Amino acid sequence: MKVGIDSYCFHRYFGEIYEGLQTDPGVRWRMEEGFLDYALAQEIDEVALESCFFDALDDGLCAEIKGRLDDAGLDRVLGWGHPEGLWGGTKPEELEQLKRHIPQTVKLGSTRMRICAASMNYANAPRDEMFARVIPQLKEAASVAGEHGVTLALENHIDFTSKEMVHILEAVGSDYLRVNFDTGNAIRLFEDPVEAAERLAPYTVSTHTKDIATRVKGGSPADNFTWWPSCPAGEGVIDLPGVVDALHKGGFDGCLGLEIDLVGEQWVSQTEEEIVAKSIAYLRSIVPAAGTAV
Repeated sequence: MKVGIDSYCFHRYFGEIYEGLQTDPGVRWRMEEGFLDYALAQEIDEVALESCFFDALDDGLCAEIKGRLDDAGLDRVLGWGHPEGLWGGTKPEELEQLKRHIPQTVKLGSTRMRICAASMNYANAPRDEMFARVIPQLKEAASVAGEHGVTLALENHIDFTSKEMVHILEAVGSDYLRVNFDTGNAIRLFEDPVEAAERLAPYTVSTHTKDIATRVKGGSPADNFTWWPSCPAGEGVIDLPGVVDALHKGGFDGCLGLEIDLVGEQWVSQTEEEIVAKSIAYLRSIVPAAGTAV
């Protein structure tokens, strides 16, 4: 099992500041420079490149990024869909955007593309209506992905539970639609992350491995995002060793891709670099314990 970094860990450095929840660090990165410079220095195994932070439709830029990653021998995943993905199937034009990014995955030197169908804004939407919209779109996307030899990794994006994810996968019925398992988003929908990992491990081809804290005071657990902020891996409430073991036992031998989003107030004095470096060290420490074959 490997360890990697999702570029979303540095969303503030790419200019995405959560209004009213975060301050501007005064730092700006580009995917091909600041982020890759940092990631390569960590001697990790994989990076996830979020298309919301660079023009993934620019063939020249994709070639530049691919060259650097090839030279370093790093695996990579293209991420698409932040923040609303397919908008719960309500915006057909977003499906077209998804399909346009599929061949760019290959141009980046990857065969995996992380996608999402919706967001926490759809967590309480009528389920049958969501399935009726999303499943046909995912079937179409998986068909296009298959033509390019790309596997789409559908994230549990605070929109669907692990059981609902399995329902979607079975309804689509394509080997080109798998799962990007997000450990933190499971608990944000009140699921045990270990149980969710056991359920989704056979379908998982990539991960967002994040730890979650709880707010020190105020708010409500029903607030899927702000009540459940992220934190350095190993310092939150998620049983990450249990998750890793469940993934391993379920057949996943890929990458624990670290992701950090809204940082809890207990850690806001630390920089992204500090939080990421600490988290990567922790993930490396638990990987050997996840089964005898790792």
